[in-house]
Amino acid sequence: MLKRLLVSEFNTWCRLDAMKAAGKQISRVYVTRRIPPEGMRILQESRICEIEQWDSDDPVPRGELLKKVAGIQGLYCLLTENIDEEVLKAAGPSLKVVSTMSVGYDHLSLDALKKRGIRLGYTPDVLTEAVAELTVALLLATSRRLIEAVDEAKNGGWGTWKPLWMCGNGLTQSTVGILGLGRIGVAIAKRLKPFGVKKFLYTDVGPRPEVAATISAEFVSLDVLAQQSDFITVCCALTPETQGICDNRLFSKMKNNAVFINTSRGAVVNQEDLYQALLNGQIGAAGLDVTVPEPLPIDHPLFKLKNCVILPHIASATVETRNAMAALAAKNLLAGLKGEALPKEVPL
Repeated sequence: MLKRLLVSEFNTWCRLDAMKAAGKQISRVYVTRRIPPEGMRILQESRICEIEQWDSDDPVPRGELLKKVAGIQGLYCLLTENIDEEVLKAAGPSLKVVSTMSVGYDHLSLDALKKRGIRLGYTPDVLTEAVAELTVALLLATSRRLIEAVDEAKNGGWGTWKPLWMCGNGLTQSTVGILGLGRIGVAIAKRLKPFGVKKFLYTDVGPRPEVAATISAEFVSLDVLAQQSDFITVCCALTPETQGICDNRLFSKMKNNAVFINTSRGAVVNQEDLYQALLNGQIGAAGLDVTVPEPLPIDHPLFKLKNCVILPHIASATVETRNAMAALAAKNLLAGLKGEALPKEVPL
């Protein structure tokens, strides 16, 4: 109760302080979650915002969101909020800019935003390094069976040394396939190269020779990528073309000891097909940082497989990265309110 009172008083102070900014237009802004401090600091110190916030680590309830967006000029959201026609209609014609603290923007209705002339900011680039680091960590944890090994050590399965026990697959002299060669895909490859990877393959909507040259990667079809890769890491955006692209057709062409890693979007993978491929030994192992839905129910069949490592969507979870994302989202929002160029804007 005391915490809520203090939060309420703090938000009131923010509104009053903003209104004292003589000669400046005050814009109403709604922030849909408790965000890293750097982002909130930038918004508050701008003194052009009357800020209202859903002060929780959990997503704002849909009904609350629809109520609070009414009459706002700026919306600061996360990828957990579905910003669709209904939300934009509830906001009304005053809404100028939506800023999402994420790289992906498949949770937003681009057509509805474009129709209303609402600008959209997002946060690419700042999380590339963190996601690449986590992808490599997940790949190693999956291929070297680290989670399984920790469980064995804890539950008494650690007996005498055995030559074949807990053996996984190494990166030395391997072929790594990258599905979607963007900034993150390149950053992953650069981190994997020192492990002795022999060859990098990639597939995308088309060849990207200049980008590929930085990591000496070869453009191939998705089928060839599946057939030749010892490790496949998925780094593509979620689009109508990529939704469910990793399905039985892909898994059936992969090596039976291949390792599949996804840190992009859960919907890129057909999870039922992945489950069957892992269960039947069609592929060796999988590591996932993203699923459908999120969170994945604890009774989901994938959790029961020893050859599947599942993380709770933490690829960008470093203090530095989350603060940088929050700051960029705040700067995008403020630029939109002022009618200036957004630092990172999605073209609509």
